[in-house]
Amino acid sequence: MNSNDLTFDDQGLIPAIVQDAISKEVLTLAYMNKESLQKTIDTKETWFYSRSRQELWHKGETSGNTQNVTDIRYDCDQDAIVVLVVPNGPACHEGTYSCFSQSLLGDKKEAKADRFAILNELEETIAAREKELPEGAYTTYLFTEGVDKILKKVGEESSEVIIASKNRDPKELSMETADLLYHLFVLLQEQKLSLDDVLNVLEERHGK
Repeated sequence: MNSNDLTFDDQGLIPAIVQDAISKEVLTLAYMNKESLQKTIDTKETWFYSRSRQELWHKGETSGNTQNVTDIRYDCDQDAIVVLVVPNGPACHEGTYSCFSQSLLGDKKEAKADRFAILNELEETIAAREKELPEGAYTTYLFTEGVDKILKKVGEESSEVIIASKNRDPKELSMETADLLYHLFVLLQEQKLSLDDVLNVLEERHGK
């Protein structure tokens, strides 16, 4: 199948859901016509059609916050697409990582029943920090310092986990393990490796 087989609406548009390929966070909802979709395919960067301005627009052309496309998927009705991207900055014009930053259900934790939801939330938060780089945030500091600093912290926290284990201190071990997981997530984001990639390896090994 190719893009010509997709179903566009009466205005010649198709909704495009843009999703971070690493954190899986939904970044924005925009629209494409055939021309902008083809430009997206050809350039591997997102192009959309502005319904208000009646023209094509290249995401990040003025802000520099481009989006590198890794995959484009279509739904079973072939009338909507998901564009998986590696963002080079915030997706929202308000400067936030995602346009979908507010919840009708209030606290995000209340909206997620999965006991491992905090890992998803942590991955999303770290991805947002890398794109927004809020001043004064520790995660911003780590990304600014670079991979060597992040690796140093992973090593330090690994040592702290070992010490806590030797001390037979459950509370200390819980806290040090949490610190290690946080720094590992920062490292994965810096390396552009998603938690899903790690889980897939575990699943493959379990299957053996």
